[in-house]
Amino acid sequence: MLIWIVLALVLVPLVALALAVRPVLARLPQLRRAAVALQRRAAEAEALQDTAETLQQRAEGVQRELDTASRRLAVIKAKRG
Repeated sequence: MLIWIVLALVLVPLVALALAVRPVLARLPQLRRAAVALQRRAAEAEALQDTAETLQQRAEGVQRELDTASRRLAVIKAKRG
């Protein structure tokens, strides 16, 4: 009788644990795919951020050139006028 009690005390928690872990193990492939997709999106976001920074620097350079051209044009107009 004692053996049945000990077996029940050992086996019932093991069965409960197996039943609790089963859904998680069943979803592991989905979770892996989601993790890979997240990593890919993070890499794409980083690449887009790098591109945005490059474009920002280029826009600042164009703005400086525009300011220089505007000043030169003002000097030319002042000399004529």
